[in-house]
Amino acid sequence: MSGATEETAPAPERRTKLIEVSLPLEEINRESAREKSIRHGHPSTLHLWWARRPLAAARAMLFAQLVDDPSARPDLYPGEEEQKAERIRLFELIKEMVPWEATRDERIMRKVREKIAESHGEGPLPPVLDPFAGGGTIPLEAYRLGLDAHASDLNPVPVVINKALIELPPRWAGRKPVSPMAELRTEGSWRGASGLAEDVRQYGKWMREQAHARIGTHYPKVKLEDGSEAAVIAWLWARTVACPNPACGVEMPLVRSFWLSKKKGRPAYIVPETVDGTVVFTIGGPKGEPRAGTVDGKGAECLVCGDRVTLKYVRAEGVARRMGAMMMAVVAEGKRRRVYLPPSPEHVAAADVGRPVDVLESELPEQALGFRVQGYGMRKHADLFTNRQLLALTTFSDLVGEVRERVERDARGAGLGEAEAAEYGKAVATYLGFAVSRVSDYASTLTTWASNPQMEILRGTFARQTLSMTWDFAEGNVFGPSSGTLEIMLAAIGKTLDALPAHDRKGHATQADASQRPYDNYIINTDPPLLRQHRLRRPLRLLLCLATPFSRRHLP
Repeated sequence: MSGATEETAPAPERRTKLIEVSLPLEEINRESAREKSIRHGHPSTLHLWWARRPLAAARAMLFAQLVDDPSARPDLYPGEEEQKAERIRLFELIKEMVPWEATRDERIMRKVREKIAESHGEGPLPPVLDPFAGGGTIPLEAYRLGLDAHASDLNPVPVVINKALIELPPRWAGRKPVSPMAELRTEGSWRGASGLAEDVRQYGKWMREQAHARIGTHYPKVKLEDGSEAAVIAWLWARTVACPNPACGVEMPLVRSFWLSKKKGRPAYIVPETVDGTVVFTIGGPKGEPRAGTVDGKGAECLVCGDRVTLKYVRAEGVARRMGAMMMAVVAEGKRRRVYLPPSPEHVAAADVGRPVDVLESELPEQALGFRVQGYGMRKHADLFTNRQLLALTTFSDLVGEVRERVERDARGAGLGEAEAAEYGKAVATYLGFAVSRVSDYASTLTTWASNPQMEILRGTFARQTLSMTWDFAEGNVFGPSSGTLEIMLAAIGKTLDALPAHDRKGHATQADASQRPYDNYIINTDPPLLRQHRLRRPLRLLLCLATPFSRRHLP
């Protein structure tokens, strides 16, 4: 090489990080697996997102990526014995920090942040970026460890989830709630995002009360045999098509299984009977078993005349908009047990509502992996819901907008400026919108009833990552006492907000194409889609795929 050369500044010293040497994998693995059973306050309960990575693994990986291995610091640990002893101390700190309970222990988190700062030296800590942020595990844990966290994703849903995890809580940290109905506390006791969480609870409660006043008549209680009333958990339905037999022509219930509960000692099931040429339903048990379902992978059977029809016929009826639904049973809340009752005229009438006029008529994709409902005539998103479900969801959605205005007014009354009050109204409305979105997962005609011995509850629409056809479905009571209700969703979101870190560092979430966005001056920590294709054993996959730290590098 010839010619003049310009002097360049020497590259900063590259020190070996702990993740490049060793990690206490057994403890990280154990806590990552245990985390799956934790619900109260866990970020996964904020909003549904798939393929969430364990917080414990991300927390340990980030720490080990940022902290120097003792062998790289001979100035502090000159001999092998000193280095080994310090590495053991770092392992013990990782073991302390990976349990879920440690996320609320400021003593442990302070020690972790001090170790990171010790490796970094003077000046501000560098920001961490995850350009494939998804459910927000990595950005949230980077923020928890005391770094500015940046998240981006191409899908707008995870972008909003990340805003709710790392951007909004620190924006409103340490502030008391503005709701006049908020719990009374001294001003300094509203730590972290607890004030925001309290407002979400209080305005969510107001929203529920308003919704019940408007549409509660469509969600009646049920009368029990002793004359008392009980709250309904769900109404169970079967889709129907007309029997093509000219001598029959009844509405054929399409039922996968007639089981209601398989609990030992008190099983329950639906008994279909033919009365005057029509199908009616009663409840059977505790002895015996139900008859087989009426539909399988080949076709369906008419309960009245016994003729069978092909699935091709069933699909054609659906595409022709001639598929209906028939109520089979009502599930109510009893004393420490579920009570199953046959449908009554009152409850059938309560479900008979017109389609709301302001329903969005958005189209489902023509083809998508796991989307199979289009073949049965469900071409629009609104086709996935009963009219009563559409009424509830549109009512809740309208009330989110009303709540936002209410929050802004109360915030101005609490002393916030015009612009700040408007931003706070958006923040509270975001979490309330999450609650409505979570209700919709349990309020569609793809929601089913779990009758297994362990539980008798609603299974959400996205119990699997598909939109597959369901023949019999469960319509949950959005004001009821069990899973899928607005009240339960609001409680879960409030607990998550209470548990989120909210300190003086900043969080940022944006929608961006990972191939186009800038990467300068970030520590990159991610689990990109390409790496997700590797069938490595979870939850260590995240650690193994990124065993080499990306310190201020561009992605390859």
